[in-house]
Amino acid sequence: MGDSFGPVRGDADDGEGGAGGDDRAVSVTRKEPIRVLVVDDHALFRRGLEIVLAQEEDIQVVGEAGDGAEAVDKAADLLPDIVLMDVRMPKRGGIEACTSIKEVAPSAKIIMLTISDEEADLYDAIKAGATGYLLKEISTDEVATAIRAVADGQSQISPSMASKLLTEFKSMIQRTDERRLVPAPRLTDRELEVLKLVATGMNNRDIAKELFISENTVKNHVRNILEKLQLHSRMEAVVYAMREKILEIR
Repeated sequence: MGDSFGPVRGDADDGEGGAGGDDRAVSVTRKEPIRVLVVDDHALFRRGLEIVLAQEEDIQVVGEAGDGAEAVDKAADLLPDIVLMDVRMPKRGGIEACTSIKEVAPSAKIIMLTISDEEADLYDAIKAGATGYLLKEISTDEVATAIRAVADGQSQISPSMASKLLTEFKSMIQRTDERRLVPAPRLTDRELEVLKLVATGMNNRDIAKELFISENTVKNHVRNILEKLQLHSRMEAVVYAMREKILEIR
């Protein structure tokens, strides 16, 4: 597989993504290793990931699958913490498998690891419940860091895809004329502030600095936002907020 997979987000030194953050320190507090299910239709790529992750004491590859259908069965049986999954695979693709995996293993967090830089795949993956979307150009060192960050409640997205996500948000506002049949859950002013900063790609640490509050307080606000909106991930919350015109990105 070599050492090429590319950079995880644009914030490699901020603790939410990238090898320079403090995710390793966070993972040390875990009593059990992060259980990972690797899903990809290329056996050599799966094997390469296993070799890379086997070097991490706090991460354990508990299984692998070659397509989305097998991934759902393995997720139900193994109940992994993280599913690292390709988008396009035979029999059943990764995005389609996302919804079923969330049903059989609700606590599992899904990171799409793919060569697809299509906006539609990114948006559909988030809508299906994925917590991360990384391109296979990321470096091998950053794979483990991304896994730790997502296991700790963060979202991960490759920088080039982040800009496409914001473009998608804007186009959603322009093309949606649907009326809300049910009023959107009311967010507090502080929750709206946090959500707006999440939408710009900021991580919890930077949001805390921007709002002069603790990082734990930011995490509590994000959790409350997801609970109110009944959504799975930070990125999905932003998509929802844009669709419902709760906030705007200029």
